[in-house]
Amino acid sequence: MTALELQTEMLEIIQLDPSGPRVVAIGGGHGLAQALIGAQAYASRIDAVVTVADDGGSSGRLTAAYDILPPGDLRRCLLALSPEPSLWGEMFGFRFETSDVAGHSLGNLLLAAMAELFGDFETALSVAEDALGSLGHVIPASRESLHLQAIIDGQLVDGQAEIAKARGNLSELQLVPADEAANPRALEVIGAADQVIIGPGSLFTSVVAALLVPGMSEAANRSPAQVVYVCNLTTQDGETLGMSAAEHVEGLMSFTGLKTPVTALIHDGGPAFPPAAARVPCEEELILALGVTPVMVDLLDRDSAWPQHDSRRLGQALEKLWLGHKQE
Repeated sequence: MTALELQTEMLEIIQLDPSGPRVVAIGGGHGLAQALIGAQAYASRIDAVVTVADDGGSSGRLTAAYDILPPGDLRRCLLALSPEPSLWGEMFGFRFETSDVAGHSLGNLLLAAMAELFGDFETALSVAEDALGSLGHVIPASRESLHLQAIIDGQLVDGQAEIAKARGNLSELQLVPADEAANPRALEVIGAADQVIIGPGSLFTSVVAALLVPGMSEAANRSPAQVVYVCNLTTQDGETLGMSAAEHVEGLMSFTGLKTPVTALIHDGGPAFPPAAARVPCEEELILALGVTPVMVDLLDRDSAWPQHDSRRLGQALEKLWLGHKQE
């Protein structure tokens, strides 16, 4: 069977449920990809609204060189929404390890090239969706690349990559420029959604960064959708070191202006984490005091060496939340 025949067969097998909800997932990074994979089990439509403040690694290099949106998180979401295996999927997932392209993902380079060819990054994303046979749409939170700044222990920390690893009390977080409006497509899909999933992912540099774009939180607050925050499994050294689930929820809401009703989906149970992985502790009464409903579910991927969300378990939990909300 040729690669094209295999891709065609996969497209015929993997389909969204036409009776399911319209799902929008907001954030960035590996966590958002897991949520997108999980949503494919029950959604009728999936839109990923992705942060554009990443300035590290391959994305940072390409953004600076070509004045484009950071492609890394967008590429990861494209792959999460695309049937596997396929030739295009293998190409978009390939990463160079040597020479002057070391550290670059071929998918990032392809997106940069297509943006140059078509003159527009969103057109490049649309072409990539078609090539990959994507089951959903990937939408940048803003149409311009944004820069993240924070005040940590009274000191200015500049850039997403530096903020992610800086220890201390994060008291302020802002995007530069601060007045760059949200992508109208992002606002449109949030307004039409039945379920909005926020996270999982790096709390400040992925999740909050996406919702800080002017208009994003307001759109979520106006939307009739069920809003679910998927809390991280572990704390992150630097960004959320020592933070509880309640502190994650409080940080999300205080920095973004997101309002209740919100459901917080939090991992509970499963085998012990490795010694180096600090589980996010949860005290349900503290979350309830914030006006947020905690739902405790075993979400752990048993096959991963480092704790991460199991996309199947996460999808089942999100579907159950949706069905309960629908019956209210």
